Amino acid sequence: MVRQPLTPSQIEAGRRLGSLLRHARGGRDLVEVASAAGISPETLRKIETGRLPSPGFGTIVCLGEALGLPVEELAAAWRGVLV
Repeated sequence: MVRQPLTPSQIEAGRRLGSLLRHARGGRDLVEVASAAGISPETLRKIETGRLPSPGFGTIVCLGEALGLPVEELAAAWRGVLV
């Protein structure tokens, strides 16, 4: 199966999500947060920088739990809706 390229709006959505996650992480160590979410530090780095603009749902749920962010807030950031 060939994956379709992401649209510019999907790329921008990933940047918004990454920005929210980076802000929520604050001064916490990237490795610590990634470990708490059950993902690799490189995956978290890619999500935060927008290089992985459409992470899996389970990954987002686990990151939300690790950072104390409700899934609704993460979804709103991805959609570009102010909460």
